[in-house]
Amino acid sequence: MPTPSSSKPDARRPRGEILDTVVAAETPEGILLELRPAGLGARFYAFAIDGLIRLGILYAAALGLAFLGGIGMAIWLILIFALEWLYPVIFELRPNGATPGKRMFALRVVMDNGLPVTAAASLTRNLLRVADFLPFGYGFGIVSILLRADCQRLGDIAAGTLVVHEPRAAPRIALDAVAPIAPALPLTPQDQAALIALAARAPRLTGARLDELAALAAVVSGDAGRRGPEVTRRVLGVASWALGRRG
Repeated sequence: MPTPSSSKPDARRPRGEILDTVVAAETPEGILLELRPAGLGARFYAFAIDGLIRLGILYAAALGLAFLGGIGMAIWLILIFALEWLYPVIFELRPNGATPGKRMFALRVVMDNGLPVTAAASLTRNLLRVADFLPFGYGFGIVSILLRADCQRLGDIAAGTLVVHEPRAAPRIALDAVAPIAPALPLTPQDQAALIALAARAPRLTGARLDELAALAAVVSGDAGRRGPEVTRRVLGVASWALGRRG
């Protein structure tokens, strides 16, 4: 059983060319994930949006609390503290793992093995924004993001987290768009039932999972031992043929 990436120094390594920012992460269950770390530009814009949201909340609160005198000022100061330190944590612990600003740019915070961020990790990465801010204007944080292939700032390194782009949904193959293909060998009733079941599930499967299942049935299209989108399309073509379509 493969071990988590946290115990393997090479579990998260750059993939492809040196300019490719995709990194591989291995979960404790041995599942290999490909993550695309977010660079400085996307993170800056997300940070700016979140900053504007917080300023808007503070401005609205100041107007509403102005009539409460000293108590209102105390509440406003508590709100400033909460927005500065708890605003990102609350949103990062939600299922989408993203503040409103990050969500606008399809970013999310995850652990460096691809799993959802934990409360301890979220607190750590946000409390250490103080270190990233040094010497001024997030200087250390910017340098760290620019120098590292995984774009981690100091808080991310300490917490073991990554800010990544949401995975792009792979285009699904619609059975109606697949030309029927005669099978490469006679189909038994069980073969036909399996192909029709695969075709019915195809719209609900990811591209990788669909390719994996289609590879198991690739013998019916004459593609035994092969896999990939084209093989999947041919297998679904045989499924279309099994449903009685002839062009």
